[in-house]
Amino acid sequence: MSQRAERRGIHVDQSELLCKKGCGYFGNAAWQGLCSKCWREEYQRSRQKQIQEDWALAEKLQREEEEAAAYASNQGSQSHPAPQSQAPPTLAPFSKFEEKKTNEKTRKVTTVKKFFSPSSRTAPKKACECEREERAQGSRRASHGETLLRDLRGMFTPPWEMSASPEESHEGKAPSPSISRQSSIETDRVSRDFVDFLKNLQKPGREIHKQSRAFIESMANKKDLGADELSECVQDFYQNMSDRLMAHFKGSSERVERVMDQVEKYIMTRLYKNVFCPETTDDEKKDLATQNRIRALHWVTIEMLCVPVDQEIPEVSDSVVKAITDVIEMDSRRVPRDKLACITSCSKHIFNAIRVTRNEPASADDFLPTLIYIVLKANPPRLQSNIQYITRFCNPSRLMTGEDGYYFTNLCCAVAFIEKLDAQSLNLSSEDFERYMSGQASPSGPDSGHGWASGAAGASPGVVQTQLEALSGLSQRQEQVLEGVRDLQVELQQWEESVGRQVQGILERYPLELRPPPPAPAIDSDNTDDDGLPPPLTPQVFAG
Repeated sequence: MSQRAERRGIHVDQSELLCKKGCGYFGNAAWQGLCSKCWREEYQRSRQKQIQEDWALAEKLQREEEEAAAYASNQGSQSHPAPQSQAPPTLAPFSKFEEKKTNEKTRKVTTVKKFFSPSSRTAPKKACECEREERAQGSRRASHGETLLRDLRGMFTPPWEMSASPEESHEGKAPSPSISRQSSIETDRVSRDFVDFLKNLQKPGREIHKQSRAFIESMANKKDLGADELSECVQDFYQNMSDRLMAHFKGSSERVERVMDQVEKYIMTRLYKNVFCPETTDDEKKDLATQNRIRALHWVTIEMLCVPVDQEIPEVSDSVVKAITDVIEMDSRRVPRDKLACITSCSKHIFNAIRVTRNEPASADDFLPTLIYIVLKANPPRLQSNIQYITRFCNPSRLMTGEDGYYFTNLCCAVAFIEKLDAQSLNLSSEDFERYMSGQASPSGPDSGHGWASGAAGASPGVVQTQLEALSGLSQRQEQVLEGVRDLQVELQQWEESVGRQVQGILERYPLELRPPPPAPAIDSDNTDDDGLPPPLTPQVFAG
C-alpha cells in the first residue's frame, strides 16, 4: 500500500474543488476557481466598471462635439464677410477634434464605436454656408450625444426591464423566422410537456409561459452576441424567474426548483442550436485539441493511473462500459440538466466499480483517477463544448451544490489534468513519456523496462490463459449454435415435405369436381295455382 501511495501521481484535495472565496460552494475552472454566485458578482462588478468608463467616454465626446459645434458656429459667423480668409482656421480645429475623437474611440471598447452615426464623422460645412444651417447642424450634433447615451442605456438594460414603446412592442409580437419555422419532434414534445406541467399552476403557469416565450423571442434577435453575453441573459432570466417564483410560493424551494427545471428544459431545448458551440467562441478548436490530446494518450493504462479497478470481474467490467457509455451519451442531450444527469450516472458507475473491486466504499482519491481513465477510454465527442454549455446555461444552483455539482467539478478537474498530463504524473521518465507520445515505443513492448510494465508482463500468462479459456468457451458455444441452426434447417425441410404430403393426400381423397350450372327455371314453373288466374288482358285497338 505504501508503494502504491508513492507511485500515485494524481491527488486533488477536496478543498481545491471549492470556491476560492470560501463561500462553501463548488468552484469551476471556467470561472477562475469561483462558484457561479461569486463569478457573477465579479462579472457584474467588472461589467459595471466598463459601463461607467463607456458612459464617461460618451459624455466626454458629447461635450467635445458641443464645443466643436459652438466653435464652428462662432467661426462661421465671424468668417461670413470674408469666407475664404477664415476657412483654414475653421478646418484646423475640426481636424484636431476628429483626430482626438478617433484616438479615443480606437482606445476604448467597440461597443461605443458602433453607436456613432456617419453624421458625427462628417467634415464641417464650408464657411460659405449660411449661419442658420450651421446652427441647425450644431444642434443636431448636440442631440447626437443624447442619442448615444440612450443607446447605451438600452444596450446594458435587460430586455424584460425596459418599457418598450407601442411600436416596439407591436414589432416584438411578430414571430421571428427562427421561431416560426417548423420545430423538431423533440421540441414539440418538450413544448407540450411544458404546457401540461404549467396547467397545474393555473395563473402563475400562464405568466411563466408568457415570460418564457417572450424571452425566447428576444434571444432569437441576439445571435450576434458573444457567448458570455448570451450566458448573462439566460442567467439573469433564471434569477428573475426564480425570485418571482420564490415570492409566489412563499419560500418553497422544492417547488421553485421543480418549476425552474421545467423552464430550463423548455428554454434550452428551443435555444440549443443557437447557443451550443456558437461561432463567436473557440469551443470547436478546444474540442479538436482535447480530442487529439486524448488520442495521443491512448497508451495510458490502469496501472499508470493507479486506478483501483479490476476489469476481470464481470460486474466491474459492466460498470466501466456503462460509465463510458454515459459520458459519450452526454453529447446527445440538449438540456444542461440532462447532460449533468449523464455525468452523475457515469460517476455512480465508477463508484460501483471501485466498491466491487475493493469490497469497501470508494474514496475521492480513487474516484478522480478512475474518472480520468474513463474519459481517456471514451474520448467523448465535443467534450469542451459540452462543459462550456453546462457552465454557461445550466441553472447555477445545480453547479454550486449537490452531487451534480460535485461530479461536474471533478469532470472539469479530470479534463484539466489530461491537458497537463506529464511524465511525473504517470511515474515515467521524460524520455519514455516522449517516446510513448510520439509512438516510437509502447508500454507493453519488450524495451519498456519499467517496474509496472515488468509486473504486467509477469502477469500476462495468466491473463492470456483466461482469455484463451474465454475464447474456447465462445468457440464451443458457437459450435452449439451452428449445430442448432443445422438441426433447425433439417426440421424445416421435413416439415415442408410433411405438409406437402398431407395436402396431396387430401386432394386425392376429395378430388375437385367441376359441375355444370343447372338450367335457369321458368318464371311460373313453381306456381301450381296458375289455373285459377284470369286470362291475360288483350290489347284493344280503338279507331281514331
